[in-house]
Amino acid sequence: MTPSQPRIILQNSDEYRESYANSVQLRASLWDFFLLFGRVDPSSGENVNIRNFQGIYLSPQQAKALLGVLQQHVGQYEASLGEIHLEARSGSGFIQ
Repeated sequence: MTPSQPRIILQNSDEYRESYANSVQLRASLWDFFLLFGRVDPSSGENVNIRNFQGIYLSPQQAKALLGVLQQHVGQYEASLGEIHLEARSGSGFIQ
């Protein structure tokens, strides 16, 4: 007899918030990955100001699982709506 899969129950904690990010920075170490989410302030003139609002640590296993899920969903998005083109901006902080 094969063991049954556990039911997954998703619940939002009291601290749960949704927000928009157009900047993601990444740091990696031997033990974890750190994603820093923020918003770019376009009204700053010649400087690019990024207001970071959330940092998330992921284990290497969760980072790889996230990569797979993102690849799958971006592929489906592009298959339905066309290729996503990235702007060539060096040092902008959008994704580093």
